[in-house]
Amino acid sequence: MTRLFLPDAQATLALGAALGVALAAARGEGGGSMPLLLSGPLGSGKTTLVRGLVSTLPGAHAAEVSSPSFNIVNLYPTTPPVAHFDLYRVAGAAPDEFFDALDAKDVLVVAEWAENLPPGERPDEALLLAWTPVPSGRALEIRAWGKAAEALLDALAPKLNQWRKESSQ
Repeated sequence: MTRLFLPDAQATLALGAALGVALAAARGEGGGSMPLLLSGPLGSGKTTLVRGLVSTLPGAHAAEVSSPSFNIVNLYPTTPPVAHFDLYRVAGAAPDEFFDALDAKDVLVVAEWAENLPPGERPDEALLLAWTPVPSGRALEIRAWGKAAEALLDALAPKLNQWRKESSQ
């Protein structure tokens, strides 16, 4: 597990961009897509992180990132395509599109309100990002589920350590 402090939206966008670069590198090395499960209260930065992530992908200029609250899923025409889910209104079971996207190895799945995903429906491999508001920004915990997720988090470690140093100054 890794803990970070995000002082503002710019830091959240930058973290999303760092995740986008790391995910692209992992795919380039033969890794599949790594689902990102985002958890935190309304306004904590989940969609902002997705905006930063999508900004690093080819085709980002055609992607208008917004919260998929009413659609349940937004599909962004990037490479790889991003399926951005909102599980806020999910009661007891995720939509079929969520599992279809997880099964499609060429799609990057990002799910907001992951805490609403029943334990038996969680992917075996994923990064879980959980936000907690604090007085001067956001605290973020990143957890890895599975070996590939642990490897991705390890690959991100130098960037995250640099981040910690910069945000503590």
